[in-house]
Amino acid sequence: MTASAAELSAMARARELGASVLGTTSPNPAVGAVVLAADGTPVGEGATAPPGGPHAEVRALEQAGARARGGTAVVTLEPCAHTGRTGPCADALLAAGVARVVVAVPEPTQLAGGGAARLRAAGVEVELGVAQQAAEEGALGAWLTGVREGRPFVVWKVAGTLDGRVAAADGSSRWVTGPDARAAVHRLRASCDAVVIGSGTALADDPQLTVRNADGRDAARQPLRVVLDRRGRLPRTARVLDGAASTLVSTAASPRELLGELFARDVRRVLLEGGPTLAAAFLRDGLVDEAVVHLAPKLLGAGAPLVGDLGITGIGNALTLTVTGLTQLGGDVEIRLRPNRHTGDRRVADHHGATGGS
Repeated sequence: MTASAAELSAMARARELGASVLGTTSPNPAVGAVVLAADGTPVGEGATAPPGGPHAEVRALEQAGARARGGTAVVTLEPCAHTGRTGPCADALLAAGVARVVVAVPEPTQLAGGGAARLRAAGVEVELGVAQQAAEEGALGAWLTGVREGRPFVVWKVAGTLDGRVAAADGSSRWVTGPDARAAVHRLRASCDAVVIGSGTALADDPQLTVRNADGRDAARQPLRVVLDRRGRLPRTARVLDGAASTLVSTAASPRELLGELFARDVRRVLLEGGPTLAAAFLRDGLVDEAVVHLAPKLLGAGAPLVGDLGITGIGNALTLTVTGLTQLGGDVEIRLRPNRHTGDRRVADHHGATGGS
């Protein structure tokens, strides 16, 4: 695989564009695209619109206009070759007269596949697999999990003290972390299609689970609020039922069953904000794809733990995670991690309708 410095820079920007629309495109993938003129100058960029709107390539081409002719399109996902709610992106690239297309992730579904072959047949040079791992671990991760496993991607968010407590011995938990960390949680919620808690958290904290902007006002787009409540304990007065956003109260028997319900609703990225018991259930079933841990420089010595019983009795069987990012949030620290042990079934869907394509 060969890509110029300008193309690699454009691919990094395309990944940023894809990440900027996370939470707005499902069930379609969050794709980013950059168009370079023939001399390598960026002349257009775009990201996937909400379902029914233009794809990233089309938006980038519209911005580039005639400057796209003879240039290069850099895209995080192989341009589609089929007609869904929008036309084939491969055809749009051909019509614009691009000479080269650089792709991070080859199309994994049969229905939307064939874009690279169509472009090559028309004389366009196509490079596949450029910075593929970074793209797969970025904004495309949630959609790819849906394609491969038929379930949403799960981000587990938890805030705790240095000694791993999410609440004090008296049950108080507001606020473990400071305002910068709380603002980061709202940004994280905005990047997801649904926010999940258990009935225990709903009863203990009565969270609203909405996304608020920097000015404290509710954002225009709100993720689905989900409460797992098998025993019907959620009171009608709970803030999660206040009408500020849509809410699903589920009686699913297991985390996997709950994710199946959400996948059927076109949810592709879930934020798990439940307490230690629900977090442990997801972790035991191998259904956490990423963890975002906010640590406050505090010690409690007692109180609710970060996570419940995982059924692990020896250090040799510990669930280990790889740190992928460290950020200071005011006086707190955000650690992003990916579990090293994954037990989900990986499978490739044979059509875009089941996996959230265009």
